[in-house]
Amino acid sequence: MATAAIAKDLGEAREKRLALLLDFAERALVFAMIIGFNIRILPHYSESICYLLIMVSEGVTALMILIRRPGKTLNTVYGWTLAVLGTFAPLLIAPTHAMLVPSSVAAAIMTVGLFCAISAKLFLRRSFGIVPANRGIEREGPYKLVRHPIYLGYVIANIGFLSANVSAWNALVYVSCWAAIILRIRAEEEVLSTSPEYGVYQAQVPYRLIPFVW
Repeated sequence: MATAAIAKDLGEAREKRLALLLDFAERALVFAMIIGFNIRILPHYSESICYLLIMVSEGVTALMILIRRPGKTLNTVYGWTLAVLGTFAPLLIAPTHAMLVPSSVAAAIMTVGLFCAISAKLFLRRSFGIVPANRGIEREGPYKLVRHPIYLGYVIANIGFLSANVSAWNALVYVSCWAAIILRIRAEEEVLSTSPEYGVYQAQVPYRLIPFVW
């Protein structure tokens, strides 16, 4: 019995060390990627409000991840692949100045998306992270409309930026991001569904991403 208890304690200690290591790796990777992204975008920020808006968006994301609290995460290759693809792929976009709509219209679309994403992040406070995790259930603010308002904000902001920076590369980047968002939602809800509280929330807010659609 004593041997089994010791083995269990050692196993739990290893899991905690791994969780701490992954948590540090996530924060360090986010910090490094955000710095690189801003270095690329900074020379262009005065050319269009869109560049300033996207720098603000990604900066808030970095800040929320750096200060967020740990939680029970989906520590699998699949979970981390989705997190990395969904979070860092948007940082691969490149300014093109090829516009489908005037810059002011694109900026307005981005502003709506960023307001949605940032307000949802502020409601989450220290529960925000990029790897699927259960850090508590949020029901207030934009979470009364859809269960994943941050992702809804991302999609809207992506559409705004793409409409002012059209290219096959940027379109490919964002389509990959949107596919990752759908998979991330499913992965996150797999983790959250272990809580009976989340089942109640799902019944109250039936739409995951787009109101009245999905």
